Amino acid sequence: MIEELLPESVVAVEAYDDDTTGGADGIELYPEEAAIVARAVPKRRREFAVVRACARRAMEKLGVPPRPILPGERGAPGWPEGLTGSMTHCDGYAAAALVRATDLASLGIDAEPHRVLPEGVLEAIALPPEEARLRRLTADHPSVHWDRLLFSAKESVYKAWFPLTGRWLDFSEADIEVSVDPDGHAGGLRAELLVPGPVVDGRRLTAFDGRWSVRRGLVVTSVSVPFPLENEARR
Repeated sequence: MIEELLPESVVAVEAYDDDTTGGADGIELYPEEAAIVARAVPKRRREFAVVRACARRAMEKLGVPPRPILPGERGAPGWPEGLTGSMTHCDGYAAAALVRATDLASLGIDAEPHRVLPEGVLEAIALPPEEARLRRLTADHPSVHWDRLLFSAKESVYKAWFPLTGRWLDFSEADIEVSVDPDGHAGGLRAELLVPGPVVDGRRLTAFDGRWSVRRGLVVTSVSVPFPLENEARR
């Protein structure tokens, strides 16, 4: 599902249902990884192991030998040199997406259960213009939980932002507008950055673009940050 939202250069691997809810004993972790979750509850250990298994399968598809994936600053995964990527997991689902660093500047993915956000969360993450758009979207497409989709989109934006900047991005620092495909259960998203954006190949970015989909009880979002078009022609 996530691969459909990403450029062709990206390799994505997913795990559903029993793969994510069963025991993690059969999933091999490197000693450095196992030490990180040694005292975690079983659910946390399972999620940690399954999403790393997805990431290592993606590495293999790109011809990169598997290696430990350790969380760095603010939990961002540490990828092998020459790769960039993103991981996500929620109940019953895990995914990793990887790409060669020469093909994309950055990317972010996020998956959430397709349910209404807990009370008070929307008010904490949404800007007034975003709330107004969500009301219109709810009126036109009531089968989608737009509040949850907005939350997921902001998570994907942050995951794409942090590797480029090394800085926190608050929920209030990106204004996200969503477009809807004819089927009503997929579409695009655009995040206008309300703070100075990252500089990529000498060009300061002012917005990120991505895609979203609602299927199989999940909201899935992605953000891809390409290199500036004028530099693409030189590659």
